[in-house]
Amino acid sequence: GTDVTKNVADMVLSDDNFATIVTAVEEGRRIYDNIRKAIQFLLASNMSEVLGVFFATLLGFTLLNPVHLLFINLLTDSLPALAIGMEPADDDLLKEKPRNLREGILTRGFMITMITQGLLIAAASMTAYHIGLTVSSAMASTMAFATLTLARLFHGFNCRGSESIFRLGLTSNRYSLYAFAAGVSLLALVIFIPGLHSVFSVADLTTSALGQIVGLALMPTVIIQITKIIRHR
Repeated sequence: GTDVTKNVADMVLSDDNFATIVTAVEEGRRIYDNIRKAIQFLLASNMSEVLGVFFATLLGFTLLNPVHLLFINLLTDSLPALAIGMEPADDDLLKEKPRNLREGILTRGFMITMITQGLLIAAASMTAYHIGLTVSSAMASTMAFATLTLARLFHGFNCRGSESIFRLGLTSNRYSLYAFAAGVSLLALVIFIPGLHSVFSVADLTTSALGQIVGLALMPTVIIQITKIIRHR
């Protein structure tokens, strides 16, 4: 308990209780796990944006306007990522073997998952664009923008853990619900308030177009969740 001992020790138990070590290990693993989940969300979400813009450029059309990209990055890169950081510890977290200290976060499996999820969201956005293109280019861009934004908000639930959202519990992390509700509300303001249409370069959406946007945005999450259910069966 002397100052000299504390200075040379790797760990100091301020309450002289060895049970504190278990709590500290669990909290450390939870923090690292949540950082990893947040990074996966951010990289997969931005991968969908990069892939969508890249393939659209190759095919000779503009998927999103600069103001759309700015809105998406400010909205979907912040709220869900912060919510993932508040994810509670998994029940089996302490049963896992200690991780290899030399192993980085961007492992082969991590990269495959990130790229696959990014491709799914990008495909949904490009599909929305081509559906809207039957009406006008403005409608196409608006549908792609809304689909990509909503799909990335849905994707925040996918990155909460390796198991399905049904196993984790939709309400076990209420911050993820708050982030989703706030994101959807901001998107709704842009879509439904006429005064903001010119600012964000969006067109009026019909009821059928809104239904198509929701369906396409939800599709990647449905596929990812089904995959998780099958994998952990």
